[in-house]
Amino acid sequence: MAVDIKNLNHKQLNELISKAQIRQEDIRKESVSKLREKIQALVKAEGFSLEDIFGRGKARKSGGVVPPKYRNPADPAQTWSGRGKRPHWFNNALKAGKKEKDLLI
Repeated sequence: MAVDIKNLNHKQLNELISKAQIRQEDIRKESVSKLREKIQALVKAEGFSLEDIFGRGKARKSGGVVPPKYRNPADPAQTWSGRGKRPHWFNNALKAGKKEKDLLI
């Protein structure tokens, strides 16, 4: 099917491009699906599972809480783990002449 794009106006060209992009994505998805089926069949034919070959994937970190490392001497309720942006009280203490080791818990 040949489309003479020289005779299309702006709106028609945009519609053609949109339809072509949708079709391109559909073809890609079909190819990925077929390839996935081939890989699964090959792995199964060899007597393995996908987990045997590829593992279970990356384990996600829990994003757990990091214990505080520094404490504000003026307000002991304010702490900082030493990760991320420094809190204002920490910067102010350094400007006032304190050293990081002075603020350690």
